[in-house]
Amino acid sequence: MNYTRKRWLILVVCCLANLCLGSIYTWSVFASPMADYLTGLTGATLTTADLAIVYTIANSVGPITMISGGWFNDRLGPRAVLLVGGVMWGMGMVLSGFATSVGALIVTYGLVGGLGLGMAYGATVSSCIKFFPDKRGLIGGITTAVYGLGSVVLPPVVTALVQAYDAPTAFKIVGTVFTVVLVVAALLMVRCPDGFVPDGWTPPAQSVKATAVNLDWKHMLTTPIFYVMAVLLCCGAFCGMMITSQASAIGQNMVGLSAMAASTAVSVLSLFNVFGRIAAGFLSDKIGRINTLTLSCLLAAVGLLCLYYSSPEAVVLFYVGSSVVGLCFGSFMGVYPGFTADQFGPKNNSVNYGIMFIGFAVAGYFGPSIMRSVLQADGTYHRAFLIACGLSIAGVITTFVYRLVSKKTR
Repeated sequence: MNYTRKRWLILVVCCLANLCLGSIYTWSVFASPMADYLTGLTGATLTTADLAIVYTIANSVGPITMISGGWFNDRLGPRAVLLVGGVMWGMGMVLSGFATSVGALIVTYGLVGGLGLGMAYGATVSSCIKFFPDKRGLIGGITTAVYGLGSVVLPPVVTALVQAYDAPTAFKIVGTVFTVVLVVAALLMVRCPDGFVPDGWTPPAQSVKATAVNLDWKHMLTTPIFYVMAVLLCCGAFCGMMITSQASAIGQNMVGLSAMAASTAVSVLSLFNVFGRIAAGFLSDKIGRINTLTLSCLLAAVGLLCLYYSSPEAVVLFYVGSSVVGLCFGSFMGVYPGFTADQFGPKNNSVNYGIMFIGFAVAGYFGPSIMRSVLQADGTYHRAFLIACGLSIAGVITTFVYRLVSKKTR
C-alpha cells in the first residue's frame, strides 16, 4: 500500500468525521429551546444557564477517552476507536432527544456523548498528525478546523429544525445522521505504520531528533515543560470555551439580537474559529508554535475587551469581539496537536495529546461555570469577560515561561 497517497484519503475521512464531532460547539443553539421545552414539561423554570452544566461535562470528560482510546489507537489502530467513539457521540445526541430532565441530558449528552466525542476526536487528529510528519502544523490546523466547521454550518440548520419541529426532534435527526456518517468514516480508516516517512521528504535534523525522542506518557509527565504547556493550553482555551458555551444567549440578552440573528453570530464566531485553526497551523510551521500562541493570547485579550464594551448601541463590538475570540480559540486547537508531537515525539502522541488535553478540559469546565456564576450573581456577563481577559494575559506570561524552561532542558 502506498501510504503517501493513501494518507490524503485518510485526511478526507478524518475531516468528514470531525465535521460531525464539531457539532458540540452548536450547544448554545440547542440550549435555549431545550430549556424552554423542559420548562414546559416539568413546570420548573429553566434557563440556558441551568443547562450549561451539560455542555461543561461533555467537554470535561473528553480527555478520559482521549487517553484510554489513545492507548488502543497507538497499538491497534484508529478504526475500532473511531467506530466506538462515533457511535457513542451520535447515539448520545439521539438519546438526548428523549431526555425529560437536566439530569437525563447530563447522562446522554454530557457523559455518553462527551466520552464518545473524546475517543473519536483523539483518533482522527492523532492519526493525521502521524501520516503528515512533514506538515504537522498545517494538518493539525486543517483537522481541527473542520471540527470547528460543524458549528459554522449547523447552527442555522439546527435552528430551522427546532422551529419546524422541536428541540428533542432536532437532537434525534442530527444524531441519527451523525451516527451513520461516523460509522462509514471508521470503516475507511487505516493505521499509520511506525516511523512512516512520506515519499520525497527528508526529515530535517531537528525533526529526526524529535522523532527519536518519542516519550511515553510516564516520561512526559516527568518533564517540567509538560506542565507549562498544559497551563498555557488552559489559559488559551478558557475564553473560547466561555464564549462558545453561551454565545447565542449573549447575543440575545446583552446585545438584543433575535434568535436567528444570534445563531448567525454563533456561525460567525465558529467561522473565525475554523480560520484560526488553519491559519495558526500554517503560521506555526513558519514562525514557530510558541510565537504563534503568544500572538493568539494577546489578540484574545483585545477581543474580550470588545465584548466587555458591546451593547445594543455597539453591536459591531460584539461581532468583532466574538470573531477575535473565535480566531484565537481556534489557534490553540490547531497548533497543539503538532506542538505536542514536536515536544514529545509522534509515536505515542495519541495518549500524550489526550493527557495534554486535560488543560482544555479544565478550561471547558471552569469557562462555562464562571460565565454562569457571574450571570447569576451580577445579572450581566461583563465581569466574566474581564476574568477571561486576565487569563489571556496570564497565557502570554506562560509563553515566556515556556521559553525559559525550554532553554534549560536543551
